[in-house]
Amino acid sequence: MTVFVLSFLMFLLLSFDGGLTIQGAVIGAVLAFVVTIVDASLERKNPTLRFLGLGKSGIAKWANLIYYTFGPFAVGLYQSNIDMTKRIIFGNINPGIVKFHPMLRTDKGKTFLADSITLTPGTLTIDIDDEGYFYVHWIDVASATPTEEQICGPFAKWARRLFG
Repeated sequence: MTVFVLSFLMFLLLSFDGGLTIQGAVIGAVLAFVVTIVDASLERKNPTLRFLGLGKSGIAKWANLIYYTFGPFAVGLYQSNIDMTKRIIFGNINPGIVKFHPMLRTDKGKTFLADSITLTPGTLTIDIDDEGYFYVHWIDVASATPTEEQICGPFAKWARRLFG
């Protein structure tokens, strides 16, 4: 029921254009029902509340995730936007593909880090191989062997902290 209500409310929020019609509400309810069915089939072994991490340690994980989003990630995003603006204006680029291993064990952690890297301007996660090495297209390859901190800032440490 929680997934249905949250999906329906998210639909209403994203599609709100000043008024609510019956047709819009029906479409939202149908889509929310589909999302609920898909979620139930994917999470049959893990109840939704467990999936959301609303246990004792889950609240701390969500608090850390919110802090990361509005703290280190927001700062990194702002800094990379400023850096990219300077590079576009002055044409100072040295693009290349770098390889590094962030020592992440879980697929959630790898996905989280890959998304954080890709969302910041000037970097794009191209591939993650079977051993866990990341291949990242980077706009400013400063050295042949850059450090993890140079490539993705504090993002890898946060991915390890949040998802292992």
